[in-house]
Amino acid sequence: MSDPDSTVPVILFVDDEATAVKYFQRAIGSLAPVATAGSVEEGKRVLDLHADSLRVLVSDQRMPGAYGNELLEYAKQRYPDIVRILTTAYSEIEQTVEAVNQGHIYRYLQKPWEITALRMELKQALEVANLRRDHAQLLREKMMVRQNQVTATRIGALHACCATLLGSDGVALLETYLAAARCVGVCAPQPDWLAMDFADLASAEAHRSGALGRAAAAELEAMAGRCGAADAHNAMAVLVETLGESVQADGDGGALLVDPKSLTEYLESPSQAPVSVAHARWLACLLWLERGGLGLAVAPAEAGLRCTLSAPPTPMSVERLATWIEHFS
Repeated sequence: MSDPDSTVPVILFVDDEATAVKYFQRAIGSLAPVATAGSVEEGKRVLDLHADSLRVLVSDQRMPGAYGNELLEYAKQRYPDIVRILTTAYSEIEQTVEAVNQGHIYRYLQKPWEITALRMELKQALEVANLRRDHAQLLREKMMVRQNQVTATRIGALHACCATLLGSDGVALLETYLAAARCVGVCAPQPDWLAMDFADLASAEAHRSGALGRAAAAELEAMAGRCGAADAHNAMAVLVETLGESVQADGDGGALLVDPKSLTEYLESPSQAPVSVAHARWLACLLWLERGGLGLAVAPAEAGLRCTLSAPPTPMSVERLATWIEHFS
C-alpha cells in the first residue's frame, strides 16, 4: 500500500498489476492523495482503515482470488458515500452490467486509460463524493433535530397522561420519572425515516402514548384495588411487589432498581415498539404514590438505582417542564 506520511488517502486504487498502479499514481496523484492495494482483501483492509478520509474507490475487475465488483459491493454496504469506479482491460459485459444495475459503481472505465479522460473522471468523482458527504451531513443534522423533537413530544405526552390520570396540572411524579431517566441515561429515539414520513411518525407516537396511558391507568386501578391508598408503612413493599424482579428491598427502608434501563423505555424506544407492562407499572407506581401524598427519591447506586420514600416534589411548572425537555433534547 502507498500512503504518503504527510497526508491521508482520499482515493483508493486497487489493482494487482504494478504497472497500472504506477501509471494511476502518476496520473492522479496531483489531484488528491492516493492509497493503493493489490487485492480485494487488501482493499477491504485499506477501506476499513481509512474510511473517514476516502472519497473515491477505483478497483480493477480481474484480480487473484476475487473480482473487483466484490470489493465495490463491500464498500457500498459499509461506506455508501464513497464513490465507486470499476475498471478493466477485459470485455466483461455481464459482470459490469450486474455491477451497474445493483448500484455498486458510479462509472465503468475501460483500460487502457487516456490520461486526460482519466483525470476528468476522477475530478468529477471527487466532486460527487464531496456532494454526497455534504448531503449526508445535512441529513444527519436534520435527523438529530427530528429525534430531539420526538423526545420532547414524548415528555409532553407523559405530562398530559399523568395530569389526566391525577386530575391535576401540577404533576409532581414526572419529576421523579425524568430524574430516574436522567440517572440511567437516555438515547434519543432513531425513527426509520426510510419507512415512515413525519405524518406516519406523529400517528405512531400518538398511538403509543395512548397505549401507555391506558396501560398505566389499568395498573393504577389494580394497585388501588389491591393495596388501597399509599402510605409510608406499605409503600415500599407494594413497590417491590408490583415491579417484580426488577426491584429488590434493600433492608434500609428503600429498594434497589436492578434493571434501571427499563425506566427509559418510553423515552428512547422506536415509535413502533409497544410499551411493556413493566414500564406501565413503573409509571402507575409513581401515580399511586402521588395520590397518597408521597414521593420517591432516586439516586445512582453500584448495582442500579436506589429508591427511597420522600415528600412529593414540587408540582411541575411550565418552566420546569421546559427545562426537562431542553435537557433531554
